[in-house]
Amino acid sequence: MLTITHTHEEGTLIDGTARGDGTAEILKANGWRWGRSIGAWYLPHSRDHRPKRYAIDQTAKALTAAGFDVALDLDDTVRPTAEVEADKIARQQDRAEALAAKADRKTDAALAADAAADRAHRALPEGGEPIKIGHHSEGRHRRAIERAHTAMRRTIEATAEAERAAARAEAAAHTTAMRYSPRQVANRLEKIAADIRRVQRHLDGYIADRGTPYARQIPRAEGTARDRYLSELAEHQDAHAYWEGIRAQQIADGVATNFTRDQFTKGDIVKVDGRWAVVLRINPKSLSVQSQHWRYTARYDQIQEHHPGGADAAEKVAELLAARR
Repeated sequence: MLTITHTHEEGTLIDGTARGDGTAEILKANGWRWGRSIGAWYLPHSRDHRPKRYAIDQTAKALTAAGFDVALDLDDTVRPTAEVEADKIARQQDRAEALAAKADRKTDAALAADAAADRAHRALPEGGEPIKIGHHSEGRHRRAIERAHTAMRRTIEATAEAERAAARAEAAAHTTAMRYSPRQVANRLEKIAADIRRVQRHLDGYIADRGTPYARQIPRAEGTARDRYLSELAEHQDAHAYWEGIRAQQIADGVATNFTRDQFTKGDIVKVDGRWAVVLRINPKSLSVQSQHWRYTARYDQIQEHHPGGADAAEKVAELLAARR
């Protein structure tokens, strides 16, 4: 009996498989991967998500058609966002530490390979003496050269592996910080707010293709579909409350700004992503601005600094740019 299980914390796994029983080919064809650290097959990107019903059903059908008995044990319960994020931070810290340890091992291996290469080169005849063809030393000389070349190749390969491992460790160490950067938090709040509006439309009913000849009324969701949307809405609202708290703390700490449209007038100078620009138009959710080279829009949460402008705004931008240099 094979059992496909799903929980929000563990993701989608399958129990009961064995090496050589024919399940590996079927699972691979349906997008599953083998997790060496957990000793089980899993569906990628299923942890901290609701079960992917289509992928699970397709897998179950394929396994059943191959003669396996398959049972499903799927739990739709969603964990609070704070708990999910705490687990993500812990896993990322473990990953960063593991990669740092691997980088240290690779560095040690590179140093050892470099020392071996140095010994191999010191074993060569001094002064770049050429091989004496037919002499009793020819074989020894050729072997010494081959050992030196091999040692050098190993040094180059070991150094490259150490550099790659160090880069991965460095990236992993900064992943959590990037995830919680003010810009990322603001973007995530925008996405979650859009998800909430989408789900609410299904709960309330809406007009599809509004303003076109194909406009039609979509009724509000009912029955099991409504239950699913209500659960999804609660999940998004919990996530929004969590990230709103993170952003509020960032604003209180001074690492994020909290500008509103009422604070700006046309001609003001703002800083967006390290770039100075002049405000051209004030929109409900963003500013239309002109930098030295192009025109674009920026959300209010993207504004880093704000200076009153005026008739000499262009000159002020030039001064700020010069000061930055």
